[in-house]
Amino acid sequence: MSLGKLIDKQIEEAIERGEFDNLEGAGKPIDLDSYFAAPPDMRMGYSVLKSNKFVPEEIDRLKEIGQLKEKLAACNDETERAKINKTLNEKQLALSIILERNKLRKRY
Repeated sequence: MSLGKLIDKQIEEAIERGEFDNLEGAGKPIDLDSYFAAPPDMRMGYSVLKSNKFVPEEIDRLKEIGQLKEKLAACNDETERAKINKTLNEKQLALSIILERNKLRKRY
């Protein structure tokens, strides 16, 4: 049996067992724009990171900062506002450090 036929047989058996029934994004078109927008030498790396739901540290910090700003805008208690403000400042400092570190890495 050829390798191609063996692979086809294994795929068919997996389909029969229902292993492909609940895949993420099933029935949706694949968006390849971001894939081809990446430099060719970095596409595979970006693809692996994205498929494993890896998010860069600075993106996480930006999300946290946004959430804290929303929380701060909605908060009326001065004690709680002070706590949120302190956390917000810490996150903004952490983001600044990450961005500065990334700039230094690019230089060398």
